[in-house]
Amino acid sequence: MWKSTLSALWLATLAWKGANALDEGEIKSIGLRTHTLVQPYLDSDMQSRWYDFGGDTIVRTDQYIRLTSDHPSQSGWLFSRVPLTATNWEIEVEFKIHGKNALYGDGFAMWLTKERGKAGPVFGSSDRFEGLGIFFDTYKNNRPGVVFPYVMAMVGDGKTAYDKDTDGKDTEFAGCSARGIRHASIPTKFRLTYFQDKFLKLELQYKAEGEWTLCFETHQPPAIPQVAYLGFSAETGELSDNHDIIAINAKNLYQAPPTQGKSASSSGRVKKLVSKEGGSWTWFFTKIFLFFLVLGGVYVGYTAWRANKQRSHRF
Repeated sequence: MWKSTLSALWLATLAWKGANALDEGEIKSIGLRTHTLVQPYLDSDMQSRWYDFGGDTIVRTDQYIRLTSDHPSQSGWLFSRVPLTATNWEIEVEFKIHGKNALYGDGFAMWLTKERGKAGPVFGSSDRFEGLGIFFDTYKNNRPGVVFPYVMAMVGDGKTAYDKDTDGKDTEFAGCSARGIRHASIPTKFRLTYFQDKFLKLELQYKAEGEWTLCFETHQPPAIPQVAYLGFSAETGELSDNHDIIAINAKNLYQAPPTQGKSASSSGRVKKLVSKEGGSWTWFFTKIFLFFLVLGGVYVGYTAWRANKQRSHRF
């Protein structure tokens, strides 16, 4: 009996390890030099090899790239010269929104779009875009019940316009309130992570250094155009603000095959990145499998014990 039971438990343990191995894998990254921009921003010819900028953008090589200054009716942009072709990527940006006035606006945006470097009415860039826009909207026009500043994503099809009067309510893909992101006491950052057909996640750092707040996460991510340029833009109207880009760090992500003896930190990184929905279903079926496996082991053990008992009664 005990041998049969132990065999069943041993098989259950092997099944447990196999199921965990399916869910684990190490996420690795390679820096994307073509889309990373850090100080001093410009080369010896006072140009950037990988980015163009225009409008009212000002570059201070030792401090920031200022898309708009704290003056009315300004707009500026910064766009990569080559498209982002990585299938899976992570873009982390340090930025700063600040100014001297109690009333301020309008905000800035990050873009992954087919077109690049075109000034327009949507946070300093063109409307009816095709791709993904992330808007850091600091001025509330007409969205009752929503706390501003507000961060939202919009997926453009090249035809649909952004409605500034309602702060993009009807075209919002996902978003969150981020009170305190302007004039924060720590370096403000956002991190956008994308795995094709798996998930899109936006995290913000503005409450405490090293503390990331989840803005939104979806396991049904939009399709990003295969040829998409990374860009940033900002605008001011009657109200104004400084909108600064401090650093852009872009990475290509890929999932390496599971290996034995990997560190706990790698495993934790994977658990954060893999789909929660897929993991929950895997765990559900694994528990059912283990239950029937143990039940079968107990049955085999009981049958052997009963047969042994009957033989002993005969003699």
